[in-house]
This record gives sequence, C-alpha cells and structure tokens, in this order.
Amino acid sequence: MTEQTHMATHPDLIELRRRYDAASASPIAEGAAGLALLGAVFLAASPWIVGFNALTAITVSYLITGGALAVLIIALTAAYGRMRGLTFVVPAIGIWTIVAPWSIVGAMDTTRTTWSNACAGGAIVVFGLVMLAVGFLRARRPAL
Repeated sequence: MTEQTHMATHPDLIELRRRYDAASASPIAEGAAGLALLGAVFLAASPWIVGFNALTAITVSYLITGGALAVLIIALTAAYGRMRGLTFVVPAIGIWTIVAPWSIVGAMDTTRTTWSNACAGGAIVVFGLVMLAVGFLRARRPAL
C-alpha cells in the first residue's frame, strides 16, 4: 500500500510559491500594486469626482469594476504565490475602463469623462502589466 501525498505539500510547488511571494515583495511589485489599488479606488469614485454620475449605466459599471479590482489587488498582495494566475485580470479591467464609455453609453457627452476613463484605464493597464511582469520575471530567476 502506497502513501499518497497532497499536491500542496510537494517541494517543487512550495519552492515556486516561495519564489512568487519573494517576487511580489519587491519594491517595484509593491509600488505597482499600491498604485493599481489607488487606480481602483479612483475608478470606483470617479463618477462623483469627475462629475459624470448622472450617466447611471457607466456609474454602476465603474463602481462595480473599481470595487472588484480593489478586492482583487488586495488578494493578490496578500497571497500572490497562490493567486498569480489572476494577475492578467488587472490590465483587462484597465482596457475595459478605456473602452467602457463607448461600449455602455455610445457617444460620450463630455470630454472630461473620456479623459478620466482613458487616464485611469491606461494607468491601471500599466500597473497591471508591471504586476504581471514581476511575477514572470522575478519568479523565474534562479535562487542565489
């Protein structure tokens, strides 16, 4: 009779998670996560900050998207080794932020709404790509 071990206790998996956690603890990764979190908070609050809260559909979209992004970034920061596979969602939400005004509302009424969305979405995409790159580049380096 052979004894079966649980996959979570496999030494290779433990080492891989350790490398991802070490990568996420770098100043670049922490800075990108912090700035992405600020972008998420701004995204959720932007209808009231910029003043397009009268556009109900996009206001609800940004409130939900910003809240979900904030929760995702907090989870990634807390357990990057286990959740690194979801990092691609951060730049995807940033891209959605850029295209949402035209997808939801159609023709945009205000320039400030468009600029707010483009700037917030672009920043979220950049910080999300940095978070994604840190996981790929740092975790693959051999331990010294």
